[in-house]
Amino acid sequence: MLRIIKKLFLFLLISHLAYIVLIRFVDPPITVTQITSIIEGNGFKRTHLSLDEMSTAAKLAVIASEDQLFPDHNGFDIKGIERALAFNKKKKGKKIRGASTISQQVAKNVFLWQGRSWFRKGLEVYFTFMIELVWSKQRILEVYLNEAEMGKGIFGIEAAAKKYFKKPAKRLTRTEAAMIAASLPNPVRYTVKPASTYVSRKYPWVLRQMNNLDGDPDILKIIR
Repeated sequence: MLRIIKKLFLFLLISHLAYIVLIRFVDPPITVTQITSIIEGNGFKRTHLSLDEMSTAAKLAVIASEDQLFPDHNGFDIKGIERALAFNKKKKGKKIRGASTISQQVAKNVFLWQGRSWFRKGLEVYFTFMIELVWSKQRILEVYLNEAEMGKGIFGIEAAAKKYFKKPAKRLTRTEAAMIAASLPNPVRYTVKPASTYVSRKYPWVLRQMNNLDGDPDILKIIR
């Protein structure tokens, strides 16, 4: 029995490592979150693009909104995590603040499922470490912009651009990209069009952050 368990463990280990390497070069198939969207009746719209087929504004907007240290960290924003833990301790569970990087969100969106269990978070740490090790920053950002939920049944920047602004992602303006990025903490609740109160208040802040990051050489290497 122990021999069978060891073989099964070895098979699973080799399989998931091979899958991580494969997704470095191949677009991910449908994910658990996307399947859930279909089951819940929200539908599923997604079109994969390369980074070159996305506007620079879209790439800059999500970094400005979600993870400004993206070029510099190894998958985890340690100071952000410490701030989130301190905030959550102070609020005593009444309001939860996260500190997920773009890399962590890719790990969750592509390989796992939504939720806050410690087991899932543990797996998220592992997959985040692996994609940072195996993939480039450009590939991580590309997968994020293709797989992130951006509205009910809307996944990826191309589907979002066409849904909200009737244009391809390549032609998104800075304001339009900022509005989409502003919705990302909860894109089902914080609607882009009509713009929810949250999006209306946040997207000007995203635009300011984009302006601040415009000349950052490390970010420019990724988005251009």
